[in-house]
Amino acid sequence: MFRTEKDYLGEMNVPAAAYYGVQTARALENFPISGQTSLPVFTLAMVSVKKAAAMVNVELGCLDRKIGNMIILACERILNGEFQDQFLVDVYQSGAGTSHHMNVNEVIANIAVEMLGGAKGDYSVVHPNDHVNYGQSTNDVYPTAMRIAALQLSGKLVRNLDDLTGTLKRKSQSFDSVVKSGRTHLQDAVPIRVGQEFSGYADSLVKATRGIEKAGESLKELGIGGSAVGTGINTHPEYAARVVERLKQIVNLDIRMAKNRFEAMQSNAPCVELSGALRTLAVELIRIANDLRLMSSGPNTGLAEIELPAVQPGSSVMPGKVNPAIPEMMNMVCFSVMGNDLSVALAAQAGQFELNVMMPLIQYKLLDSLSILNNATKIFHEKCIKGLSINAKKCQDYAARSLGIVTVLNPIIGYSKASEVVKESQRTGRSAREIILEQGILPEDKVDEILSPMSMTEPGIRTL
Repeated sequence: MFRTEKDYLGEMNVPAAAYYGVQTARALENFPISGQTSLPVFTLAMVSVKKAAAMVNVELGCLDRKIGNMIILACERILNGEFQDQFLVDVYQSGAGTSHHMNVNEVIANIAVEMLGGAKGDYSVVHPNDHVNYGQSTNDVYPTAMRIAALQLSGKLVRNLDDLTGTLKRKSQSFDSVVKSGRTHLQDAVPIRVGQEFSGYADSLVKATRGIEKAGESLKELGIGGSAVGTGINTHPEYAARVVERLKQIVNLDIRMAKNRFEAMQSNAPCVELSGALRTLAVELIRIANDLRLMSSGPNTGLAEIELPAVQPGSSVMPGKVNPAIPEMMNMVCFSVMGNDLSVALAAQAGQFELNVMMPLIQYKLLDSLSILNNATKIFHEKCIKGLSINAKKCQDYAARSLGIVTVLNPIIGYSKASEVVKESQRTGRSAREIILEQGILPEDKVDEILSPMSMTEPGIRTL
């Protein structure tokens, strides 16, 4: 059932079937905190670093070719989906991520040991530190893996957002002939075309998307090769540059060696920048989702300007009720992203000297934000925006009844006189058009032309 492994703290039992080793077993005992483990994208990024390092160390003659090739093959097996159940360390763990890093080193080592005919735990065949971790440190491997994983997920998010904004733009074009009442302070305002409103939504997401792309640029600088403190101790002089080139091929990203490895290992500002861009996106998505919830309110006692696709029954007690479930989900995701952003900022400023020991929290919160935004924006697009339809008659009726249309009279009769028309309309319940005609403010043949809601949706000054 168990095998005995030893580190410099002493002996410990490890499950006989486990590919992890003693340091992982200690972490499982020390950190039963949340039950959450790192996302596979992060673990696979770290395994990609291990593969690149082994390839380079073999090329440079720093690692026995037979051992190095087995490490490379072990990494490839993990990258192809095997052994995912062996990465068990809680996200709340030892500082800097040493526990997770050693979990990866031990699993790779034991896979390689087994392929070479040895028994798990026989590190005389392949050693987690001496071989798998040759020329490396948690302090340069962990932040490198963080940046790779964040770039992979942010690239996927950008593609999802481009799809979403593309559909919003098409909706904007198809809704451009429908006029509705604008609303400011949630009160009647001058008319606006529904297409104009949706064009604002689309372009706000375009800007947020470009912000994410810009933030990703700083993540492309990698400190791998810095080893413990950035000096590159115990690494071949060509190691750093070669590892980055190998990594580029493995992960297919436009990454580069950091100009200053000390900065790349000390600072997590690139993660803060990306998290801040995700916060901006979350703010915009919350605003858009809330507008959709308001516009779809009803169906009989709300605005009912649009109809969202029905995705599930909305109540356990009220028959036939349908809720805006997808925008509600989007709000909750974005609230979580904003909380994650605060955690990232606090953790990033908590580093000291050559290392930030709070990196496990940074990677967990940043990658969580990217992951849930990826899923949420895809669902928001497919199950909400694509099938969204408009109640043109309701929108046009609101536009005609809005007291905001009186604004067009300002250049003709002045703000004060126009205010009196609004006040009289509110007092009597009669339309502004009726009062304007009754008081002879406009000639009858000019009323409909000047009070046309559609004409008010473009620049222009109306005169008699």
